Amino acid sequence: MKGVGESFPEFSLKGVVSTDLSTAFKDFSNKDFDGKWLVVFFWPKDFTFVCPTEITGFGELNSQFEEAGAKIIGVSTDSEFVHLAWKKEEAGLANLPFPMLSDIRRELVEALGVLDEKEGVAQRATFIVDPEGTIRFVMVTDLNVGRNPAEVLRILKALQTGGLTPCNWQPGQDTLKVG
Repeated sequence: MKGVGESFPEFSLKGVVSTDLSTAFKDFSNKDFDGKWLVVFFWPKDFTFVCPTEITGFGELNSQFEEAGAKIIGVSTDSEFVHLAWKKEEAGLANLPFPMLSDIRRELVEALGVLDEKEGVAQRATFIVDPEGTIRFVMVTDLNVGRNPAEVLRILKALQTGGLTPCNWQPGQDTLKVG
């Protein structure tokens, strides 16, 4: 698995950005996010149970991620058409403020090393990538365990301080001073 300090791989994927078929699909690549902090999270499958709770959780905090200068993208190995159908079916996904990308060829999950070989789907992985394209945070949980988008936001803000942040640091608190 790609880890902290490594470069996030280049990608070119189709995403779903609305429920209107005429404007639903858009192509995305890493170049669309040059110079920005990026939060990339993967979920295993559309039309499941844990996944929509996480996706809507990230959606609810999207404005706070944007205030911190970060863009969110969500990715699974389902097709863009399955994403669109799910957005239409699941009320909480209909107006997501970030794209749902399709890695149907499994190129990005394989490049990152987050393909669950047994299930053939993306692991429940989260990456925070700095404006230079370097991975600064990675977390992978069991397929049955949802993650905490607020904690991802806290970690993003801690990374952005450029300082040493103690255990349970919260935005606005001082960083550690050495010496």
